[in-house]
Amino acid sequence: MSGMPLPYWRLSAFYLCFFAVLGGLAPYWGPYLKAQGFSALEIGLLIAILHGTKIIAPNIWGWIADRSGHRMWVVRLGSLVALMSFAGVLVSNQFWWLALVMTVFSFFWNAALPQFEANTMNHLGSAAHTYGRIRLWGSVGFIIAVLAFGELIDVYGVDLLPWLILLAFAGLFVSAQLSPEAGQQRQTRSAEPILRVLFRPEVAGFLLACFLLQASHGPYYAFFSIYLESHGYRSSMIGVLWAVGVVAEIGLFLLMHRLLPRFGPRLLFLLAVQFTVLRWVLIGAVPDSLPVLLGAQALHAASFGVYHAVGIHLVNRFFVGRNQGRGQALYSSITFGAGVAVGSLGAGLLWDQVGGSMTFYLAAMTALLSLFCAHFALRRNETKASASV
Repeated sequence: MSGMPLPYWRLSAFYLCFFAVLGGLAPYWGPYLKAQGFSALEIGLLIAILHGTKIIAPNIWGWIADRSGHRMWVVRLGSLVALMSFAGVLVSNQFWWLALVMTVFSFFWNAALPQFEANTMNHLGSAAHTYGRIRLWGSVGFIIAVLAFGELIDVYGVDLLPWLILLAFAGLFVSAQLSPEAGQQRQTRSAEPILRVLFRPEVAGFLLACFLLQASHGPYYAFFSIYLESHGYRSSMIGVLWAVGVVAEIGLFLLMHRLLPRFGPRLLFLLAVQFTVLRWVLIGAVPDSLPVLLGAQALHAASFGVYHAVGIHLVNRFFVGRNQGRGQALYSSITFGAGVAVGSLGAGLLWDQVGGSMTFYLAAMTALLSLFCAHFALRRNETKASASV
């Protein structure tokens, strides 16, 4: 880290606002679209667009940032265009118009976070282990948004949602202007060609497991709030249930620096996938029991928190030197992009045909396939790691 003081609050403010936007979109965008009269298939497709732009956006914007050397320029441009384009939601509620709006705003919105993450890590330098103290504010922003937006929607109706999200986007734009650019760190480690790394069996198997696990989250991201509404839950309680998952995630992130060295990535990843299977089964089987749903949401600590912490750790191990940034972009594209997009679209196709509970059971089966892939891929990786010691 350079001799300049860390701009802690300016960096933290960006995370707070970025995930406040997500706190409006993740729980309430599905119910908003349903209130506009869209079918389950149309909702699934629109949610898939939101995640599908992550397939290409991180790679394109990462290449631009690497070539220009100005990551914060990309972040500021992405925040500005995302704010302006999301305002298009207020123009029309026609399906193809909303599809266009969601494509444009999510393409630029998804440009911002990966480059801001790299900028934050460059600010931290050798103090990278303190990253959690800054990233924590993203979870705080999400919790504030889901609780506040839920209460406001209960009082004023779901049509207020686009205005609330626009307010969060405005905060994101302001915080992007205030966050300073950090000096780029030089890569000193050499690396083999990235395609050779990508097609190593343990790497390909691991990424396939991640893809399947995130695909199993598709029904959750696209239809969980609609599912809860159909079982009589108010928007404020839906917000509480989403917030419980993120609170559990925060607690897990605070512990991962102890858990990972003690138990290792393979065991933690396999446990995370098993708890994900349990989570989807509980949601599908007992949606009318609030205590069961609270417990299922607490499992978000495993199905996202453990999974993502281990995922970042393994990607950094697999992709080194000049491959590091592109490896993270591929991980984001394959999992949070393609995985969630495919899962959301699949849920949209199934929801009206087989019902909500069966869709979550099928999500559990998808997670089981992830467990199978991870078991063999990470066992191979563990064997190679042991042999190199």
